Amino acid sequence: MDKLIETLTNTQFLVAVLAAVAAAAVVFTIGSTFFSGGSKIRQRIRRVALEREKMRAEEMARLRGSGKEEQGATRTIRQVAGRDYMKNVVERFSLEKAFMDENTAEKLARAGYRGQAAMTTFLFVRFVTPFVLFVVAFAYMSLVVFADKPLWMNAIYAVFVGLVGAYLPILLLKNKTIKRQQSIRRSWPDALDLVLLCVEAGMSVEHALKRVAREIGAQSIELAEELTLTTAELSFLEDRTRAYENLGKRTGLDNVKSVMQALIQAERHGTSVGSALRVMAEEGREARMMEAEKKAAALPPKLTVPMIVFFLPVLFIVILSPAVIRVFANKFFNGGG
Repeated sequence: MDKLIETLTNTQFLVAVLAAVAAAAVVFTIGSTFFSGGSKIRQRIRRVALEREKMRAEEMARLRGSGKEEQGATRTIRQVAGRDYMKNVVERFSLEKAFMDENTAEKLARAGYRGQAAMTTFLFVRFVTPFVLFVVAFAYMSLVVFADKPLWMNAIYAVFVGLVGAYLPILLLKNKTIKRQQSIRRSWPDALDLVLLCVEAGMSVEHALKRVAREIGAQSIELAEELTLTTAELSFLEDRTRAYENLGKRTGLDNVKSVMQALIQAERHGTSVGSALRVMAEEGREARMMEAEKKAAALPPKLTVPMIVFFLPVLFIVILSPAVIRVFANKFFNGGG
């Protein structure tokens, strides 16, 4: 036991372990860029296809008026929600009442996670993460960092780490949502221009969104996924406005919601869809230009601190070094003489 503790606390051992982990992470990251691109697209397309089949089954069951058929079709299309042990833990401890609210499903959808399986996994992770971090932090502090301190003090520190870790799944979900929204926001003006071109060429909104989803996939997979799901909803939902509203809710972006509201108004009042899309496309391009100008205007203040910290010292050294060298050289030769 003493040799094990001595090995774990050895500085060279810890440096070697961290170096090995860093090297493995670099190799995995570089390898994933070559091998996981196509699989990621296929997985997303597969999830969209499953969602589309689910909506097809639900609409057919609702039109037939059979709730039992709806449940049976849903079970045959989608796999079991989450793993069995996750589902058992969620049901046994009533985690839905503890961690789930009316906006949880919408937050998961904005991050790209849909279905009961994603909800079960999220609730399970929120419940397990504090305990896992507590055990890891307590073991690491007791064996490595604070080995000479009493266990109760290490336990207090570990409890604090566990409490902080309770918010870790929420932060990760928020980070995933922000990245997804950034990808959609960057590609939305281009997608809107393509939809406008398709509509003015005589295509319907469904065919335009379907065509744009295929074209915009090379720029933003997330936006292509959302447009494909919207196309499926337009095909199977009885109320077409629900499909537009769902797209705005799933993305959570104001510019997307404004375009969807314009399409809803055009759908209800029979106005020209091309005119509404043309106005919204112009506003989208202007908003993107304003955002670029805002970032350009904010660049000089951001460069002030790096210039003061990194450039000015080097500049002073280059300017003052010859004078300092000459002064010391004169003193040396005068003293020697």
